[in-house]
Amino acid sequence: MQLLIPLNRRVHSNAFIESFGDGDRNICLMSPEPTFEVVVDESYRVDGPLFVGLANVGMAGVSALDYLVRQFDAEQVGHVRTRNLPDITPFSGGEPRHAMRLYDIADPNITVLLSELFVPAWAADPFADGVLNWIGDVGVEELTVLHGVPIPHGPDEHKPFYVADSVYRNRRIGDHEITALGGGFFDGVVGELVTRSLDAETPPLGVLVTPSHPPGPDLDAALLFLDTLQELYGFTADQESLQRLSAELKRYYTELADRVKTIDDSRESVASRDFPEDRMFM
Repeated sequence: MQLLIPLNRRVHSNAFIESFGDGDRNICLMSPEPTFEVVVDESYRVDGPLFVGLANVGMAGVSALDYLVRQFDAEQVGHVRTRNLPDITPFSGGEPRHAMRLYDIADPNITVLLSELFVPAWAADPFADGVLNWIGDVGVEELTVLHGVPIPHGPDEHKPFYVADSVYRNRRIGDHEITALGGGFFDGVVGELVTRSLDAETPPLGVLVTPSHPPGPDLDAALLFLDTLQELYGFTADQESLQRLSAELKRYYTELADRVKTIDDSRESVASRDFPEDRMFM
């Protein structure tokens, strides 16, 4: 009997391929690619913008949207079901919840997609498929992604920036004093969504970017996101209550941020690369 020795692992077309060799031959085993399915009541419709905050280093986007959900007493209307991806189950007060959740805020009219589950770069394509399939069915008006990035910056650069398609720029950015991000590229989920917006596969799309400090939670960056959303969408949030919530949010998201950082540090994943390699300059 010949022993098959693992040679390497890699990801190709969002499927896992593991190669084995015995000296004379190689055998490739392929496991199912991850899938993402948005589960909501069939009667639920979206006639406004969708805000997206995903778990990443610094947790700025997730922290900001978590605050909005709490501030406006949002109703959870759905979740995203994952398959073939290591999952987490958050809980509080002894009650579990889905890691990716959809909320409806009645006033202002906003839908929020908040993910406490880190989506690795190699799962970006199926994630975009799942979310955009749902978006195409429910009439999302526009898409705003909050993206905190741990990039070098000076004191005067700790502010929000944007990258957006022409429709979003004209409709939403307009004359607001928000700086366009100078240059670079997005990777991972954000890169996938922005690429698809170039081919009109998404509603008008804008990414709000701010430098964030790992491991997080970077609540200062979250406040910058909240300020920008209020300016762009014309609603008012009580940020004093965020200060009151800050201890609770920091305690919870510190644990989640530490988990994300552990993934980054260990690199012990089933794929060759977990974290997006964003590169940009002011």
